[in-house]
Amino acid sequence: MFVSAIIVAAGNSRRFGNKFSKAVLRINSKPVIAYSLDVLSEHHKIKEIIVVGNLKNIESLREIIRKNKIHKAVKVILGGKERQDSVGNGLKVINPKADFVLIHDAARPFITKGLVTLVIKEALESKAAITGVPVKATIKKADNKGCVKRTIDRNNLWEIQTPQVFSKKLILNAYKKFGRFKVTDDAMLVERTGRKVKMVLGAYHNIKITTPEDLIIAKGIARLWKPA
Repeated sequence: MFVSAIIVAAGNSRRFGNKFSKAVLRINSKPVIAYSLDVLSEHHKIKEIIVVGNLKNIESLREIIRKNKIHKAVKVILGGKERQDSVGNGLKVINPKADFVLIHDAARPFITKGLVTLVIKEALESKAAITGVPVKATIKKADNKGCVKRTIDRNNLWEIQTPQVFSKKLILNAYKKFGRFKVTDDAMLVERTGRKVKMVLGAYHNIKITTPEDLIIAKGIARLWKPA
């Protein structure tokens, strides 16, 4: 089985004030993207890695790959304006031999080999599998004036993460038909095709670095995190 991995690192980091690329920031002396690069490059199911960057960080990404001695076939390409444009660019250059595509956000450094194995295994059966964790917080819906309209039952709510894995045929078809729609994850496009997407239990430590405060949390996680 041939799995191609796409790591998305093309965001403009608006919530970091557009001053930094989150993917190349350091957590305890190691670049954010290097954590997931190491895990994916050492996983036996992953045959190639495609890193999607932007004009500001693409050379830094190439340097990180060189310094971390990522030996698995790696392509570094430019992304697009929106997330789906960046993933779409990655899909254009995947190896023709690929059977499945794993898509991962560079801003989620703390994945593990075990999690990658689980989501790939589920995708083999369902053709579409994503990771996530049950919502722990109380969720309320508010109106445009900031007043609570109702409290949402959280029993069946999940906070979605990456990696997400899809059959190549399925994800290419989803992007061909619905790639113009703005989405926040790739499963949203697959869902539009009518295909059921299966959930795999992720990990609460698999945080997404979105704001500067997340870096503080990430430094603590990094001290205990194990990639196995």
